[in-house]
Amino acid sequence: MDRTERFYKIDQLIHDRRLVSFATLMEVLEVSRATLKRDLEYMRNRLNAPILWDRDAGGYRFDTPHPHTGGQYELPGLWFNSSEVHALLTMQHLLTNLDPGGILTPHVQPLIARLNNLLGTAENQADEIRRRVLIFGLGRRSLKLAHFERVGVALLRRKRLVLNYFSRGSGETTTREVSPQRLVYYRENWYLDAWCHLRNDLRNFAIDAIQHAEVIEKKAREVSGRSLNEALGTGYGIFSGRTLKQARLRFTPQRARWVAQESWHPKQKGAFTADGAWLLEFPYADHRELIMDILKFGADVEVLAPADLRKRVAAEAAKLVALYQPGSV
Repeated sequence: MDRTERFYKIDQLIHDRRLVSFATLMEVLEVSRATLKRDLEYMRNRLNAPILWDRDAGGYRFDTPHPHTGGQYELPGLWFNSSEVHALLTMQHLLTNLDPGGILTPHVQPLIARLNNLLGTAENQADEIRRRVLIFGLGRRSLKLAHFERVGVALLRRKRLVLNYFSRGSGETTTREVSPQRLVYYRENWYLDAWCHLRNDLRNFAIDAIQHAEVIEKKAREVSGRSLNEALGTGYGIFSGRTLKQARLRFTPQRARWVAQESWHPKQKGAFTADGAWLLEFPYADHRELIMDILKFGADVEVLAPADLRKRVAAEAAKLVALYQPGSV
């Protein structure tokens, strides 16, 4: 039994029996007198456990009838062993670095402070994690925390939002009343799937393109998960839609060693050919983002189908060739 398990057992014994002798604790925990004293001291000083020695009764008890209500001692409601604490600290570090502006950090900081205390086995464990784990995010766009929080409030309270939204495609700013359905984190950025009451249809909004957001006291329109997935969740990437096509790509044997391990789409199908090439097939609705992903592989990928996607990729590749011809600059 490791130390974290002993803490939980001590708490449980005192809670269940109301009064527990020192000898009983030693026997149940199978530890030495010195170890038990250290455990009790740690629980009192570091975990704020209200454990008292009752000299007259000859045992340990809590100084209140219900120590887990009110106060700051909440061991039974949230307990982790050392491995779990390390995992949680690492996850928090990942979230902080993946999340533009550290959106979640202010909300989880009290928990992180407590986790740091729970580690106990060495100093600066969280700092060591931050020093040893490096994360480089590409393509992230900055967004305002206030906008993200208002979107989150409306989403969970099932209220509508009024947005001033800048469309990068058209270069126009419009005011939209929307019913938020779900938040999506995709390729380093946050998006909102919502019912747009201006367009009377489902739309996807980039949170960083929101110029102003206001929660209004109108009940949000509910859209089923099935309808959301049909409109926004089954095609390729963030540019998904209802009308789907099937892309079929062939990667060279050299590139196949990497691509065969990549996830392009939840419903993708892949297979190696006799010469070691990788055939990849998946549904998509909008060609724009897909073309960008295809072009980054250069001559290591060939579009086999559909014909219109093959033509579009060839046209974009021709533009690049023309751009880099001598004398084109």
